[in-house]
Amino acid sequence: MKIGELAKRTGLTASAIRFYESKGLLKSVDRLANGYREYPPEAAAILAIIINAQQTGFTLDEIKGVLPTNAAGWHHAELMATLRNKLADIEAMERRLANNKAHLLSLIELIESKPEGMACEDNAVRVMDQVGLQPGKKNRG
Repeated sequence: MKIGELAKRTGLTASAIRFYESKGLLKSVDRLANGYREYPPEAAAILAIIINAQQTGFTLDEIKGVLPTNAAGWHHAELMATLRNKLADIEAMERRLANNKAHLLSLIELIESKPEGMACEDNAVRVMDQVGLQPGKKNRG
């Protein structure tokens, strides 16, 4: 199939398809006599795998490392190790994000608990004191 049809099937632009090909993620394709690329039927499936892997956080180099040259070429142990490593990365990121969220929520609560009648400037000093920052001083944390 030509690049236009592959683009329609995958929802990618022709330039994105050429980019993945240039990065070695899509195996070299045959050229017709007129110079047009001729993609094999499995190209759409390979591109779907690439896009899905990117959406789950894999880098192009990580994808290239486990992407087989054909459907029968998957290296099971290597693929499973890569998937488990990425899952561990995502779980670590989730923990960091949960900690960041908790920190932000407590900061919001602290700021919003401004005593009635307190000037915003004084509240800023109060908040910075409570979170360990001193106005006009460098934080050494």
